[in-house]
Amino acid sequence: MRHAFRTLAVTIALAAALPAAAGTYRPPTRADDGWPVADAGTLGWNTAKLATLEDKVADGSYKKITSVLVADHGRLVYEHYFNGGSPELLNDVRSASKSLTAMLVGAAIQRGAIPNVEAPVYTFFPDIHIEHPDPRRAAITLEDLLTMSSILECDDENPFSSGNEERMYVSERWLDFALNLPIRGYAPWVSRPKDSPYGRTFSYCTAGSFIAGAAVERATKKPLAAFAHEALEEPLGISKVKWNVSSEGIGMGGGGTRYRTRDLAKLGRLVADGGRWNGKAVLPSGWVHAMLTPHAQARDDADYGYLWWQFRFPIHGVETKVWAMSGNGGNYVFVLPERELVAVITSQAYNQGYAHPQSQAIFRDIVLGAIP
Repeated sequence: MRHAFRTLAVTIALAAALPAAAGTYRPPTRADDGWPVADAGTLGWNTAKLATLEDKVADGSYKKITSVLVADHGRLVYEHYFNGGSPELLNDVRSASKSLTAMLVGAAIQRGAIPNVEAPVYTFFPDIHIEHPDPRRAAITLEDLLTMSSILECDDENPFSSGNEERMYVSERWLDFALNLPIRGYAPWVSRPKDSPYGRTFSYCTAGSFIAGAAVERATKKPLAAFAHEALEEPLGISKVKWNVSSEGIGMGGGGTRYRTRDLAKLGRLVADGGRWNGKAVLPSGWVHAMLTPHAQARDDADYGYLWWQFRFPIHGVETKVWAMSGNGGNYVFVLPERELVAVITSQAYNQGYAHPQSQAIFRDIVLGAIP
């Protein structure tokens, strides 16, 4: 049986990796992984548009892309690997892992390990010494961390920020570092929460996502990777994955998790279908709805749910809101629930300025440009 599975996996890898002739399209290959496949052409997709992706990667228009996969109504309709990518490659999706942490918080609430999203953060860590106690810390909730809007002074986009993630990575104890961050202030050009959309001031903070993952560990009394396997991966048939840990051994809920492309698509499909996989509930539909509801304005062109981004893209000339897991290098899982669309783009353009615009262009121009 294992030999047959390995043979099938090799067949998929070879079929997906073989170069296609310019302007051609071929449907994904079916495997024993829970994914149905379909011919995009029979579903009304512009397959000539989809096929231009291979040409643009080949001529260097798109760089360092390793895979692109599209699922339509729970069926794979496009799958291709590039630049050393393969069906078995564990893609380092960096901060796209944060969206997984949000799912795990929901799973922990479902199991009663965490009371609700308003749970005070510091109550999970009574053993951590706080060097500068402040009564305002007691009011910080998990929701504040999930929406990147806590009062901790933490901004990964500001190298001067006390909570910049690079400072955390070089510390001996990440959790002590994160929980001891000072209370933030508001420069004259920064809107205070009461003046901000949704009543929250957004500040991108990996340390906050790390705290949220650590809270799940404390609440469930399991390593984050073990709880993720129990709550998400095993129900989805995901067997190959790598989770990172901090220097003191706490699961890294802020980034660096590695998944195969088809498994990333399963996570997207789970969310697109309201917490169900193949008709079976894995996450509460109410949590998925809350997760995919704007709670903060991240930028002028993007809102933020619970560790999920909401972007706006044109579909047939109509501006449409699309949710996404997003990580350094241009790694994305795009989800459009109302059309039951999932698109995965993996890329190794880490720390390159073109990475995110490039992956968003692939989604906008190729995937949405070809949608029925």
